[in-house]
Amino acid sequence: MQTYMIPKFSEGRRLRLAAPVVFLLVAAAALYAAVGCDLNDPDRDVKRLFPESTGYKTLYVSIARKGGDALLREIERRLGDTFKGLFETADVPYTMYEIYKGDRLIGYIHGVNQKGQYGGVQVFLALDAEGTIRAFYFQKLTSRAAKLFREPAFGKQFEGLSLGDFYAYDVVSGKETPPGRLSGIRNPAPEAESDFRAALRAAKKNLILADEFLLGNRHLKYLKSEGDQP
Repeated sequence: MQTYMIPKFSEGRRLRLAAPVVFLLVAAAALYAAVGCDLNDPDRDVKRLFPESTGYKTLYVSIARKGGDALLREIERRLGDTFKGLFETADVPYTMYEIYKGDRLIGYIHGVNQKGQYGGVQVFLALDAEGTIRAFYFQKLTSRAAKLFREPAFGKQFEGLSLGDFYAYDVVSGKETPPGRLSGIRNPAPEAESDFRAALRAAKKNLILADEFLLGNRHLKYLKSEGDQP
């Protein structure tokens, strides 16, 4: 959490400045909370992730604008966890990239912010037109095991997965029931289990948001109702 330092003033001056200072701090905090997750260099990154592409479109969406608190509750239900902190509020703007080859839509790129053990994590997914992962990578990772998590072998384990695979994964317990493809993803740094689970939570959240905003909820049919849970 970002810390704002307030200078010391005499009592009289402090009283006069209290309201403006509080207002500015609240405004600054609100602005900070509304920060999304953009590609650092869209032209370069799109070409790297989709070498066959000829162009892309940038979309700006938010839960607040599409469905407000009701949609937030639904996304939390699909995630299996509540949204927390500055980067998981209804008004956070999400930047999503539609990737084209000529006039044909061939895929998407989307990133999300996630809290790790020591700081922020940004997980980006490149998806094909059906919502299947073709690339996973960290744009930002604050972790003592960052080097191991950034190894291509770790991200490669996510390739070919889709939201249907992630629905059996409980982001709170870190378990997949029944064990499936996610149970086979190897943590390269067992001492950094919380960062490993943060990466999987971010991937599931990313896929849910992509399904909601880009894919017309085509993977919602794979989500079990509460009565179907084992």
